[in-house]
Amino acid sequence: MKVLDEAMKFAVDAHSGMLRKKDNCPYILHPAEVAVIAGTMTRDEEVLAAALLHDTVEDTPVTMEDIRARFGDRVAALVASETEDKRPGQPAALTWRIRKEESLRELEAAEDPGVKIIWLGDKLSNMRTLYRSWKREGKAMWWSFNQTDPAQQAWYYRSIVRLTAELGEYEAWQELDYLVDLVFKGV
Repeated sequence: MKVLDEAMKFAVDAHSGMLRKKDNCPYILHPAEVAVIAGTMTRDEEVLAAALLHDTVEDTPVTMEDIRARFGDRVAALVASETEDKRPGQPAALTWRIRKEESLRELEAAEDPGVKIIWLGDKLSNMRTLYRSWKREGKAMWWSFNQTDPAQQAWYYRSIVRLTAELGEYEAWQELDYLVDLVFKGV
């Protein structure tokens, strides 16, 4: 468990003081939830470590080189599979579709099964948050996102469900499928 312990400490430090934008809770709870979800599908410590670290490069000053040096090539590759090119200097709303298309191509091409496990954990955690927001705010919730069109969000999440369908035996995938259907019903 050394790599997992180290990843937890690293992620806590990297996300220190950050809050999630939709529910305003401490950010570290999201990667922790992703790791717990992944832990229902695998005991692979590198996958679980990468689940804890999946947002560090995308959302903090941590670099991929930092991850590689500290956790090795595989963990770095798993984190990279979940890391978008945010295109600094360009409005996030204008780059949303291309970033999601690139991410989905990465997911579709993944050969390491850990990639899909981490993606599933991440997107299920996100959908749980979306569902709670949807229950509170209804369609108004979309106005707080870079992509305000629910049809585009539906396309993205339905694509993830399709691309992770090989994990359909797991309750996590079934819950993701259910929440996507529920939140995007009629979209």
